[in-house]
Amino acid sequence: MRTSRKARAAMADYSFAPHEQPTFPGSPYNPAHATWRRVVYGLVAVVMALTMTFGYALVTINIQALAGGLDIYVADAGWLTAAYVGTNACANLLLVKARQQFGIPAVSHTLLIVYAGATVFQVLVPGFGSALMVRAVDGMTAAALSTLTLYYLIQMVPAKFRPIALLLGVTLPQFGSPLARMVPVEMLVAGNWHGLHLIELGLALAALAAMWAAPLPPSQQHKAFEKLDLVTVALFLPAMWLICGVLASARLLWWTDTPWLGWALMAAVPLVVGVLLIELNRKNPLIDLRWITSRDMARFAIVAFLMRLILSEQSVGAIGLITAAGLNTDQTHRLFGVVMAAMVAGAVTAVLTASPKSPPYQVMVAALIVTLAAWMDSDATALTRPAQLMVSQAMVGFATMLFIGPCLLYGFMRLMERGATVLVSLVVLFNLTQNLGGLLGAALFGTYQVARTRVHALAMSEHLLGSDPQVAARLAQGPGALSAALTQQATIMGFNDMFRVIALLGIVTFCVILFFRLSNRVRQKRAALGPAT
Repeated sequence: MRTSRKARAAMADYSFAPHEQPTFPGSPYNPAHATWRRVVYGLVAVVMALTMTFGYALVTINIQALAGGLDIYVADAGWLTAAYVGTNACANLLLVKARQQFGIPAVSHTLLIVYAGATVFQVLVPGFGSALMVRAVDGMTAAALSTLTLYYLIQMVPAKFRPIALLLGVTLPQFGSPLARMVPVEMLVAGNWHGLHLIELGLALAALAAMWAAPLPPSQQHKAFEKLDLVTVALFLPAMWLICGVLASARLLWWTDTPWLGWALMAAVPLVVGVLLIELNRKNPLIDLRWITSRDMARFAIVAFLMRLILSEQSVGAIGLITAAGLNTDQTHRLFGVVMAAMVAGAVTAVLTASPKSPPYQVMVAALIVTLAAWMDSDATALTRPAQLMVSQAMVGFATMLFIGPCLLYGFMRLMERGATVLVSLVVLFNLTQNLGGLLGAALFGTYQVARTRVHALAMSEHLLGSDPQVAARLAQGPGALSAALTQQATIMGFNDMFRVIALLGIVTFCVILFFRLSNRVRQKRAALGPAT
């Protein structure tokens, strides 16, 4: 991959001097063993990436069954998602400076130990409160591991390939969700969900062991925190919890039927305003709002957000359709095996086609692929099963990898132009677009699907005639047979409408990126002609 001299120089800041190279237990570092060191670092990066996403994916995939195990309603279980996403979205506000002040190993070790301890506590004291605690700690730990995965990958490759390490560092954690869907449910529910908790505990301990077996070299430490940093976090974190809680629960409780949803959003507004006022008036802001709202970064955020919305085609659309058909995760193993293979192909394609100018075009192609996949799924019937969704969902998996890495690479190149002082701002901005985009996509598309289902059910019920042979046959099967058949058909039609909306939004996303590219070229030409005129 070719990169600019400025980008290569900036990426070199992540490298270590020869005297700082790590030593593996029992064997001092030897430059001749560089190949062995890179292999170990690569394996550790994989462990970190899976620990980062696998546990949370297991929870979200089985959230309905988990709600029963916790003796709560499914809508209440949405707070498990809010606890994780809200914490993860703003964790890097603290973690970037914590690593600067206390060092990468100390921060990572501490969070992994706390995560393992919280998981043990949930096994010993099961309940909704302990489950919320684990998810919040998991969100914080995942934010730390995302950076740690990147550090290990950067140390694995030569300096000229470090932009590729950035791509891999973002794409590897994406495999956590499809892998989680291939875990048998029986393994998780064993012993009142102790199987799930033990898997999370095992991952945390494996990550700890990997860090101790292949430690990163020491990094420079200096005082980084300011008093106002804690005030910003103290306002931002509850605001994110409230917003995420509303987005996770509103579709199930319904937006206009639950007053606390409105009160929660109202309470989040002054908290967010407080964060904005503090950061805009600081000499050394934790979040550089002026840089975030600059033209290039605003466009970056819009595109990242829109892409995350349309990628809900799989997590909300296809999975929702399969669930509505009465299937569980054990019946989708082959489907997600194919999706994983497509994701590998997407990651390889992203790496092979990467260049300083390629990210916008890679994301445009990803948007078109998701658009086509959504359109293919929009003709689902009552007989649609995972086998009929393999091609479309493989396309979505491919597009996910073609988007996520190049998009962050584009943001990183903008960071290189400004300097490392805006690293926190970039990480927070990208996490917000992905975390809130995922929750908002589920909330909006899920709400639309429910509304359209009601419309279709009402329309079909108005045209039912007792003289119709099919209606008579359903009535002969029992009083609930006709209602169940009508609901199933209306639900499928609602999902088809949702797929069409996602396809339309995919086209809009493509056009938005194209418009940004064309306007940027016009601006560059005017700038080039300006001095001459």
